[in-house]
Amino acid sequence: MRVKEYLIAKMRERTVHMTLIDPAKQETARASEMASIAESAGTDAFMVGGSTNVTQENLDSTVLSIKKGSKLPVIYFPSGAHAISRYADAIYFMSMLNSRNVRNVIGEQVMGAPIVKKLGLEPISMGYVIIEPGMKVGEVGEADPVPRSRPDIAVAYGLAAQYLGMGLLYLEAGSGAPEPVPDTMIREVKKHVSIPLIVGGGIRTPDDATMIKNAGANAIVTGTIVEDRDFGRRLEEVIRATR
Repeated sequence: MRVKEYLIAKMRERTVHMTLIDPAKQETARASEMASIAESAGTDAFMVGGSTNVTQENLDSTVLSIKKGSKLPVIYFPSGAHAISRYADAIYFMSMLNSRNVRNVIGEQVMGAPIVKKLGLEPISMGYVIIEPGMKVGEVGEADPVPRSRPDIAVAYGLAAQYLGMGLLYLEAGSGAPEPVPDTMIREVKKHVSIPLIVGGGIRTPDDATMIKNAGANAIVTGTIVEDRDFGRRLEEVIRATR
């Protein structure tokens, strides 16, 4: 089964949980242990990526390390075409729709497409929308973050992604955001947009996860939690709240 088919099948059953591991934020060997703990906690898949300092070397080694610790799918969450891992099971072929820089909207994708083809990676098309405050990813991506008070703008981006034929929509508050994407925004997007919705950034507690699940998200992404040394119980509690 291809990775997208796996995710969609899981989404039909319940809210999916994905664990994000940043190659630049821990030693490579640690990623294997993190993956094993996260799988035991109930995560459904791994995303690998970060806004800064991702290299071909630390990307490949992190993906391979995760695969030593878990049999779950590993999806590359790219920061650009400069590093693409042949060892990932799939890649989010995504466009940062609200970037001011056309390079993040389509330029990196044009450079990366032949590499994805050559490596035989499964591309999963996705519209990526940065929500206020956006944090580092919004800064690096030169985004105009969607204001938290403007769900109508998020809906417009979501519809644009859908009408352009993208398979997924990701609303991103940014790693380390003080709060997750507002539930009012998630509900409005789900009311008008039919492609599966992923929500990430600022999700730290079971209450956060429950709020996002109840608002209608098809998948929840957590990353900052796993950067703590003893994250197992916290992650398990968050994942349990998505069930």
